[in-house]
Amino acid sequence: MASRSVNKVILLGHLGKDAETKFTPAGVARSTFTIATNRRWKDQQSGEWKEETDWHNCVLWRSENLANYLLKGKQVFVEGRLQTRSYDDKDGQKRYMTEVVCEDVVLVGGRGDTAGAAPGEYSQPVSMPRSAQPRPQPAPSAPAPPADDFSQGITDDDVPF
Repeated sequence: MASRSVNKVILLGHLGKDAETKFTPAGVARSTFTIATNRRWKDQQSGEWKEETDWHNCVLWRSENLANYLLKGKQVFVEGRLQTRSYDDKDGQKRYMTEVVCEDVVLVGGRGDTAGAAPGEYSQPVSMPRSAQPRPQPAPSAPAPPADDFSQGITDDDVPF
């Protein structure tokens, strides 16, 4: 039996700057952008809430049209894989860079998501799936509970972590 492995990344965050598209000598579009994700937790000693931001370098191949919508501040959902590459810097030192190679990119925000977006610019998520086949959608398993079931006085202090 062969061993199995998984290299899967799923991110939901905000774009740190506008995507930049360049073309390889063969004319293939390569768009790069950064995504900021936040993590929030309660410090055990002080009881204060703390927040940490991580930045992720992303690369999207053959999608120069979608790159026009990848603008700073927009919320984006990305699925892909991690890839590490090396290069020699100007001083001859070997450097390593880990990137998310995107397979699916979906703009999550709708109308009026961020400043600078024209009203009604897009009202549904703009996406670029890598596969030509549509993915089957799972059938809903059970109806969602009424909103009132979860809003009965639960505070951050009730969460055990």
